[in-house]
Formats: sequence, C-alpha cells, structure tokens
Amino acid sequence: MLHPLSPAEVAERLRRGAVLIDVREADEVARERIPAATHMPLSRLDTARIDGGQVIFTCRTGGRTGANAARLAGCVPGQAYVLDGGLEAWKAAGMDVAKDSKAPIEIMRQVQMTAGGLILLGAALGLTVHPGFWGLSAFVGAGLFVAGATGFCGMARLMAVMPWNRPARA
Repeated sequence: MLHPLSPAEVAERLRRGAVLIDVREADEVARERIPAATHMPLSRLDTARIDGGQVIFTCRTGGRTGANAARLAGCVPGQAYVLDGGLEAWKAAGMDVAKDSKAPIEIMRQVQMTAGGLILLGAALGLTVHPGFWGLSAFVGAGLFVAGATGFCGMARLMAVMPWNRPARA
C-alpha cells in the first residue's frame, strides 16, 4: 500500500533524503517534471527493486500510481509513499517544475488530437462533400475502440516514429 503525502510533505522529505520516483513515460517526463524526481517508467518497473530510505512515487495526477499501488509498493522493501495528486498537485502548491516547451507533447495527447481531428474532418466532409467520408470517422472510431479493448494503439506507434518525436542527434 502507498501512503499519500501532500506536496509540502514530499518537499520536506526530499530535503531529508527521500527518493522521488516519477513513473510516467519518457515522452511525458521530457516536457515537464519535478526536478528532484528520478525517472523510472511504470512500464519497466516489473522487476525493479528500489532500495533506499523513503521512496515516494508520483505520476501526473495520481491516477496511475493509485491504480498500480500494490505493484509499486512491491518494488520497495519498506514503506512506500505517493505524492497525492501527482505533478498537478505539486504545481498547484507552487512548487518548482522543470519545463521544456520545445519537447513534443505526449504521444497519447497527439493521438487524441489527431483522432479527434480526423473524426471531425470525416464528419464535415460527409456533410458537405460526399456521405462516403463518414467512413473516415467510422474507421478512426473503430481504431479507438480496438485500442481501448486491446491496449494496442497503432496510431500511437505511428506517432512515436514521426520526425518531431525523434530525439535530436548530436
């Protein structure tokens, strides 16, 4: 079980040597993060064992850490904690965040924007040009249903390889 801590409690524990682990994916952390946090994506924590004093987990809003509380607590030999409300609560409390406005927005937000745009485009073209364009909206809607049912999102995979989502080469 993860015990919730307020942003002020987390900040105090960090000053005393606690470890803050951000479980969001790399594309989410690249744009905005808590400077003191160590990045360990939830997708790679299956076999991780986190040693240290106090371990505090965080995500964007607390939903991801809450849904995976038992799994996260199992990575820590002692008591594990969670930043109640995640990064959003941290920001609302006026705490410092590191931002990179040049980093691309998260892949899933790109998927949501693209899917929504394609559905609107199909609907508009279906109304104004030819009813066959309703098929575009139906196709994207079916893709969203399959993504939700299976956990596989082809559009997310496609977005991940787009040039704006690739790291810059040095």
